[in-house]
Amino acid sequence: MQAGKHNGHQEHVASYYAATRNDNQQWPELSGELNADVCIIGGGFTGLNTAINLAQAGYKVALLEANRIGWGASGRNGGQLIRGIGHDTGQFARWIGEQGVRELDLMGLEAVQLVRERIEHFNIDCDLTWGYCDLATRQRHLAGFEEEAAHLASLGYQHEIKLVPREEIHSVVGSDRYIGGMIDMGSGHLHPLNLALGEARAAASLGVALFEQSRVAHIDYGERVQITTAHGRVCSDYLVIGCNAYLNDLNPELGGRVLPAGSYILATEVLEKRLRQRLLPQNMAVCDQNVALDYYRLSADGRLLFGGACNYSGRDPRDIKAFMQPKLQRVFPELADVAIEFQWGGMIGIGANRLPQIGRLQDHPNVFYAQAYSGHGLNATHMAAKLVAEAIKGESRGFDLFSSVPHMTFPGGPALRSPLLALGMLWHRMKDLL
Repeated sequence: MQAGKHNGHQEHVASYYAATRNDNQQWPELSGELNADVCIIGGGFTGLNTAINLAQAGYKVALLEANRIGWGASGRNGGQLIRGIGHDTGQFARWIGEQGVRELDLMGLEAVQLVRERIEHFNIDCDLTWGYCDLATRQRHLAGFEEEAAHLASLGYQHEIKLVPREEIHSVVGSDRYIGGMIDMGSGHLHPLNLALGEARAAASLGVALFEQSRVAHIDYGERVQITTAHGRVCSDYLVIGCNAYLNDLNPELGGRVLPAGSYILATEVLEKRLRQRLLPQNMAVCDQNVALDYYRLSADGRLLFGGACNYSGRDPRDIKAFMQPKLQRVFPELADVAIEFQWGGMIGIGANRLPQIGRLQDHPNVFYAQAYSGHGLNATHMAAKLVAEAIKGESRGFDLFSSVPHMTFPGGPALRSPLLALGMLWHRMKDLL
């Protein structure tokens, strides 16, 4: 099924995750007026975890989701829980210093631990499995792995990191496409929609008022923020905007800093055990290092979930299977005749410098936001939620690091943003071939 449209009320897309969700709870639509300490817009990982953190601190929280909990990227992504929170963080030293960069990198490691703790504390059933491998298709990728392993050691990373030479790569992935890899046993994979649904249950258990099918139509900023939907209104001291690639025109200032890019996933039929063991012998999530990357893993019931092929044109392919299957067969030619039972896509939010954008509106300091996770959303959202909640509580060291980094507004509005990104990514794809 194609990615869901962005207007009107939508159910979850027909993904493997939606078909195997373990919670069918539906939350009410907002009706009437509600007062809260904090209103959160967005029912993905950012919003849900900000709500949990604030509710645990005693705040009265209301959360508004335009569609269903986990409807956007939080419930559609590849399910890869990977260390790191940004790309090339050294570039930000000019604004936050070398120590600030080190703190960013440490937060990128802590973010995975936040997800682990959330799952354990609330006993969320989401198929969490440890083990991940970065894959190399070029010699420069191998050199990068050596540098990354040394850097992780300098940060005191506690989990096993292992460089995998070419002659051993088939112990990780049964494909001839790769020349080496780097195993990280502190990263892994999970069922993202079930994680989001479990976090919604956790938020509700703490007293958070959750509302679905409650698209925000208008925001009146001020000392008390008024957030209006079709049938109700929330008045709050603070507002948190966590819409990411699905912000649309709700706040043009924030929307201009994010480029929505399509990413797509195929789910095969359930594979025979021997085939699964040949494809991914250690049941790890894997990802290559190209800009137009492939990422894949096995599901808990034995399917291959194969994703990638980011589409920067602003248009979804007419047929996701036809678009993605050649990429799958390039990695695993033996899967040419395997049935594809699910196909879906969605939007990720990309920023110009690939660092998550976490801050507050300049003219409205009681309005906070977090967005543009650039493919690191599963863990980065949980860290962003921690930082935003801390800032609302008055503890802002980590929040201030992120908000000190400036973010470019893309020129030309939505009509020009996608073509600009498409041109930029074409250049990077050409570099991948070198």
